[in-house]
Amino acid sequence: MALDSLNLNGGLFRLTLPYTFWGWLSFGLGLLMFIVGIILLFMGIDEIGIFSIPIVGLIILMTMCPGSFESELHNVRKSSIDPEELEAKAKASGLSIDNWFLRQTTYVPTTDANDWILPAPGPASWNEEDRYGPHGDGSPLPEHPVKVGTPIPATITLYGVYGIFLVGFLLLLASALMEDLFRVGQESLDSDYWYLPAAVIVIGLISTVIGYFRTRMLQQMVDTPTSLVRSMSVGNSELVGQVRPSPEGVLTVVVDGNKSMIMYNMVAYSWTYEQYRCRTVHTKDGTREECHWVTVRSDSGGCPFILHDGTGGVRVLTETFKRKEWGQYLKRWDSAFARNLGEEFLSSLAGARDHRWTLYGLKLGHPVYLLGEAKPRTRESITQERLDGTLGNSIIEVWGDQDAPGVRCTIQRGTELSNLAKSRSGFELIALPALLLLGGIALFGLA
Repeated sequence: MALDSLNLNGGLFRLTLPYTFWGWLSFGLGLLMFIVGIILLFMGIDEIGIFSIPIVGLIILMTMCPGSFESELHNVRKSSIDPEELEAKAKASGLSIDNWFLRQTTYVPTTDANDWILPAPGPASWNEEDRYGPHGDGSPLPEHPVKVGTPIPATITLYGVYGIFLVGFLLLLASALMEDLFRVGQESLDSDYWYLPAAVIVIGLISTVIGYFRTRMLQQMVDTPTSLVRSMSVGNSELVGQVRPSPEGVLTVVVDGNKSMIMYNMVAYSWTYEQYRCRTVHTKDGTREECHWVTVRSDSGGCPFILHDGTGGVRVLTETFKRKEWGQYLKRWDSAFARNLGEEFLSSLAGARDHRWTLYGLKLGHPVYLLGEAKPRTRESITQERLDGTLGNSIIEVWGDQDAPGVRCTIQRGTELSNLAKSRSGFELIALPALLLLGGIALFGLA
């Protein structure tokens, strides 16, 4: 499949289906749970717990539903990028067992929606002597928005369809719980069980607010024209390009100080160390065990890098950006035990059963999208780099610490195409949670 054969305008509705084996497997499980739950309800089995079956099924279906163009672009990536390069990535990805006895494993995601869709220049072709000059003939990279255009997500996908059903079942569950309380003799829901509709309202309100800000960022990405590095000027600019090294070099990230968990050639990183903790909770019906992942430690950092879009390179100050989105994690280490005896003793006291370290970030060669403010570089830094100033993009640098009216500075792994391909429309991000919010308000009328 070729990219130019795709219609990047999603339109009103788009059928979006999984495109990986595990995606289809999870999709089948979610669909099965949804169908079984519907059948049981139609059979007249109206126990409260039955409602959870289709609800969980719908949540799985929504989670596995890709963005408007994600599946098609995955196929474009497979047909466009050199098969040898794809094979090398496949060999480096997947699950590997580091220590069977200690149950230590490493996992590198087999698919990455934030990676290049079209081929990008390899390190062997980079000009380290002229970081800011054009690459080859100076034409933009194949995946630059001036070549491929800007995709517009469909108004509604299967994600939205599942979401409508989910909102309906959540409201039915809440009303069923309220009705059940009346059956056991509760006289007033207003005094003791007001939290049922209130919980629905809070969930709907928080989701609506989050959806609103995500929609603003999405609309900003769609509406803002992308600048070419060679012609950019001082001020706010949207840029898309490839991560290349700055004169300062790159980072070697040692996750949590453990040399067995290391990643080279990073320019920005964020890692977390989490423990899977369980505890016994006492309820009026007895006891139950609750388990969840708890973040114990985390760290992040970065260094300057060169964003090169084929027409030229510009210096980017990664650490100045307040909004960073690195997409899919790069690597994850799992273990049944902590990495040292002292940590294992303390974690066992806290009820930890499993441990995992997850690394996100930007590496050399990665695609990057940003919206930031270009400022003149200091004379000292220009002199130190021995630049003659003939290239305008060599004497400016991009900051992300100050928003402008209508412009929110951000940096993300992936191009504009890959980031918008997996995004949701404003309807799915705002209208669905708003519907849940209104439903929660209506529940007060039943109380």
